Amino acid sequence: MSVTLLAGVLLGLMLGTGLFLLASQLPWLRHRDLGRRIDPYLRRSRSASLFAAPATTSRTRTVVENLLGPVAVRGLGLLERLTGGADQLERRLRLAGRRTSTDSFRIEQVVFGAVGLVLGIAIAVAAIVLRDASAMLGLFIVVLGALLGVLLRDYLLGVEISRRAARMAREFPTVADLLALAVAAGESPIAAMERVARTSTGALPDEFAATIADIRSGASVAQALASLGTRTPLESLSRFGEGVSIAIERGTPLAEVLRAQAQDARENAKRELMEMAGKREIAMLVPVVFFVLPLVIVFAIFPGLAVLEISL
Repeated sequence: MSVTLLAGVLLGLMLGTGLFLLASQLPWLRHRDLGRRIDPYLRRSRSASLFAAPATTSRTRTVVENLLGPVAVRGLGLLERLTGGADQLERRLRLAGRRTSTDSFRIEQVVFGAVGLVLGIAIAVAAIVLRDASAMLGLFIVVLGALLGVLLRDYLLGVEISRRAARMAREFPTVADLLALAVAAGESPIAAMERVARTSTGALPDEFAATIADIRSGASVAQALASLGTRTPLESLSRFGEGVSIAIERGTPLAEVLRAQAQDARENAKRELMEMAGKREIAMLVPVVFFVLPLVIVFAIFPGLAVLEISL
């Protein structure tokens, strides 16, 4: 396929996309359901005024929507359908320890998608020019590149969550022991968490500092510990928060509860390590079979071959 035909196909695709976007924004072709018609006149909450100004979105999303218009709105909606809604994304960002907004993450996904789109276009042009591939295959490569770029950013967020969970799992037994020592020395649970957050570094002490900030801002201890469990990807921390709140309410000796939590965390880490070793047993045999065993055979056979050559 010649370069002229490829340029014609791309120009035709751009023209068709532009005409479709223009036609979709015409007033007599734009469909508006009943919910969108009555939405401006609905009161969001009982305390909100009917004539109050609507809630403003973030500045980044506003700039992108003003620059790209309906393409940005539809693109962000497509991203939400591919990688989950705003609430789910907000929770995943908190689990990863990121303090950015969901709109900032959507912009990062758009950037990754644009990079994937550029790479897809380069690969498609190379395939069409060098390998004489069809235009449909080139279009499929372009779409696949953009989609893989968006999904790659979502996958990297999942990797951040997994790494943060592993780091917290390593820190949790030591932090629980420090809390138990501080409580056994006579400090209150809140003062013990504050001491650990002030004297330690890591992901878990940072979450303890956020919990202390929630308590000082007016939240109850039970609510702050519950929010600690929702902000962290570690299930043992959720049980830790529940155990500490129950111990505070019922007057149970808190030091014993913390020591038990630390021991459970260590046993859980040992169990997970054994499970990982069992799953990777076959992978551990690969260097033995393909590297160690051939060397052993060579060292065992080579002296005999050398003796035979000398005797001959």
